[in-house]
Amino acid sequence: QVQLVESGGGLVQAGGSLRLSCAASGRTFSSYSMGWFRQAPGKEREFVAAISRIGGSTYYADSVKGRFTASRDNAKNTLYLQMNSLKLEDTAVYYCAASDRPVGTIVSGVDYWGKGTLVTVSS
Repeated sequence: QVQLVESGGGLVQAGGSLRLSCAASGRTFSSYSMGWFRQAPGKEREFVAAISRIGGSTYYADSVKGRFTASRDNAKNTLYLQMNSLKLEDTAVYYCAASDRPVGTIVSGVDYWGKGTLVTVSS
């Protein structure tokens, strides 16, 4: 069992930056591939970014590539998402996810979800 708690969301102007954090507890954090997903109002949840168990590999949705960076600190049991050059369309609830699967297949199955943190980008 893994518990995930996101933080760092808030209101930011377009072009600004935010850093989200996801604190994990329970089973060994480093044994999971980790990811970020988001759900905008009226839309389905979508993949944003993923990072491998030791952080050596990362994957990004095309919509955030070059602007967002996923990282993790296994000593602190924490996942991060640095978001730069934010756009209005980045407004969403952002969810942290943990998976037993290899990082490249995380979209095929998430084992644990956080409750989400709201990011609102204003003009």
